[in-house]
Amino acid sequence: MMTLAPRIGFDRFIALEWATTALKVRAGTANLDDLESLLDDAGLGAAARVKTRTVLKRLWLEPRVELVDFADRGAAIFKAYPDVPVTAMHWGMAVATYPFFGKVAELIGRLSAIQGDCASAEIHRRMSETYGEREGTYRMTNMVIQSQASWGAVERVEKGKRVLRRAPAAVENDELTVWLIEAAARTADRPLAIPSLQSLPVLFPFNLTRPLAYLVSNTERLVVRAEGPNNQSVALRCAI
Repeated sequence: MMTLAPRIGFDRFIALEWATTALKVRAGTANLDDLESLLDDAGLGAAARVKTRTVLKRLWLEPRVELVDFADRGAAIFKAYPDVPVTAMHWGMAVATYPFFGKVAELIGRLSAIQGDCASAEIHRRMSETYGEREGTYRMTNMVIQSQASWGAVERVEKGKRVLRRAPAAVENDELTVWLIEAAARTADRPLAIPSLQSLPVLFPFNLTRPLAYLVSNTERLVVRAEGPNNQSVALRCAI
């Protein structure tokens, strides 16, 4: 039985080291005590610690039932290829798990596409249009942006008034490339035009260097649809 994706969910700052340790736990190269030690060192209050654990559980430790296989495949990629960008692992999992995270990522990708940065106020305005004008939306959008900064995807400049995208990390691994595209398809919940895969706003921190049309047409988890020779799209196989 599939569970509903949380409307917001990603409501805590998640440091890169915490997320990576949670991933290592899933990959079998670390244990929960290692993660608890990091949270101890962070000096989180009792309530903050519980909420942080909840995000980390959904992210890697105890993903929703329909994402268990996706998380396991991500952990296997991480374990088999130590040189893959670790931010790509967390980004793909966060995008697939939390629509709120995916929406913030897509907005930053779109708004910063031309000049390389965008106004924080514009991100907040557009998130409020979707999730409502309330303090929770503003605060949780900030949590996502702060986490993305910790993961090396963006930098907050001008005292947080602007969000600057950092140089994209090259993704040269075929398995990781397909896994990230699957994550994008999951958060989009619709077919993605194959010519657009190289520049998907939601995957803005990464430069997908591999032959994308070939890769997506040769994976069992994605299906390619053609509506003419120059109009092909890809989606999750289960969604077609």
